[in-house]
Amino acid sequence: MFDAAIFDWDGTLADTRQAIVVAFQKALVEIDCKVSNEYIERRIGIGAAETFRDVLKAANQQPDEDLVKWLVNRKSELEIELSDQINLFPGATELLRALNGKLKMGLASMNNLSVILHLIKAKEVEKYFSAVLTAESISYSKPNPEIFLKMAQELGASPQGCVVFEDSIFGVKAAKSAGMSCVAVTTGVYSKEELSAAKPDLIVKSLSDNGIVPFVLL
Repeated sequence: MFDAAIFDWDGTLADTRQAIVVAFQKALVEIDCKVSNEYIERRIGIGAAETFRDVLKAANQQPDEDLVKWLVNRKSELEIELSDQINLFPGATELLRALNGKLKMGLASMNNLSVILHLIKAKEVEKYFSAVLTAESISYSKPNPEIFLKMAQELGASPQGCVVFEDSIFGVKAAKSAGMSCVAVTTGVYSKEELSAAKPDLIVKSLSDNGIVPFVLL
């Protein structure tokens, strides 16, 4: 049995893909910049700031940090406005409820704090998390393990006592680099084959999978 469970948000607990893409694209339109939806989707998990830097470089624009900060804030405002279009994945609430009280739980997302705090309250799951860390909490984005190692400290757990729930290859790599176990779920943009290459300990199609709770608690 693990001491702590650490959850990613976007693509893992919540189906945020469309809202994130729309928010990014609307922010980029305001600076006359355009990329494909897939370009954004494949970067979900590394954080808005890093994604905007990549977009600006691809558009041959200097990634000025003041501009990046403005874009991140604008994207966050737009995503909050779209929160009614965001739903938890099937099995998410049930899994949180099943693990509640049996081990410590934290939320570690590369999304921004204003977005995460709004959404976990709106979706009525904030009570399950003892700690929340977001892009503002760290210096290095996934696949760097910093956010997971900091969460382990917040929860008072060793890395070896933590299991991470992730949907992206960035997140799986970060979890394994942190010395943690990882459950990968194929509800994000990455295929089972792509996730498997990052070597998670368990791959499931959804959080409703009956094998998750025994894996975590036994």
